[in-house]
Amino acid sequence: MMIKILHLYPDLLNLYGDRGNIACLVKRLEWRGIKAETVKYTCDDKRPFDLSDIDIVFIGGGSDREQKIVCRRLLEHKKDLKDYVENNGVLIAVCGGYQLLGKYYKLEDETIEGLDILDIYTEQGKKRLISNAVLESDTIGGKIVGFENHGGRTHIGSHTPLGKVVYGFGNDDKSGYEGVIYKNVVATYLHGPLFPKNPRLCDYVLTNAIKRRDPGFKGLEPLDDALEITANEYIVNRFKT
Repeated sequence: MMIKILHLYPDLLNLYGDRGNIACLVKRLEWRGIKAETVKYTCDDKRPFDLSDIDIVFIGGGSDREQKIVCRRLLEHKKDLKDYVENNGVLIAVCGGYQLLGKYYKLEDETIEGLDILDIYTEQGKKRLISNAVLESDTIGGKIVGFENHGGRTHIGSHTPLGKVVYGFGNDDKSGYEGVIYKNVVATYLHGPLFPKNPRLCDYVLTNAIKRRDPGFKGLEPLDDALEITANEYIVNRFKT
């Protein structure tokens, strides 16, 4: 089996080591004897935008300026991305990528049109929300940790959140929730990068991707995650309230 990962616009969207998420996905597959291939699609790419053989799409974070540039390109592929998601394609979106999945991101002087994949919207706040973060997540049955730094407040309506905020600000500094889970989409403000700090979440994503390719898949073989779990627990214990 070969799992193919599409990294969208890594030339512009790579804040806080988001490339580490790609590396983590690949290594956790390879450690289990599963082949992985990463394909990069940049803003200058002239190749056809084809998701037919893609198992995981990753969109990282970037500044407001970079988001504007990327959004113009993403809107050219709006239907392809929406169809992919509705067909249970696995999509991971971090920070700026998360905001772009919604209806719009309203800044002080303009509004960035989103992909309308998620029924959410984002509006710029008066101050940036910067903090380490700890979530309690029903999705993985445990804690998710990371680092958030965003000026936007994202309102997720009736969507299922990725987790409940134990420490940090979350989507809007009011609701007490962070991120979104929709079908096989995981959208979040958490950098760090996310997956090396949260191996169970990484395996959740990988399992969804493999099951989409092979509905009879029984589950991933366990790995020795003692060090990763210890690091995760250290962050949880340091910041828990």
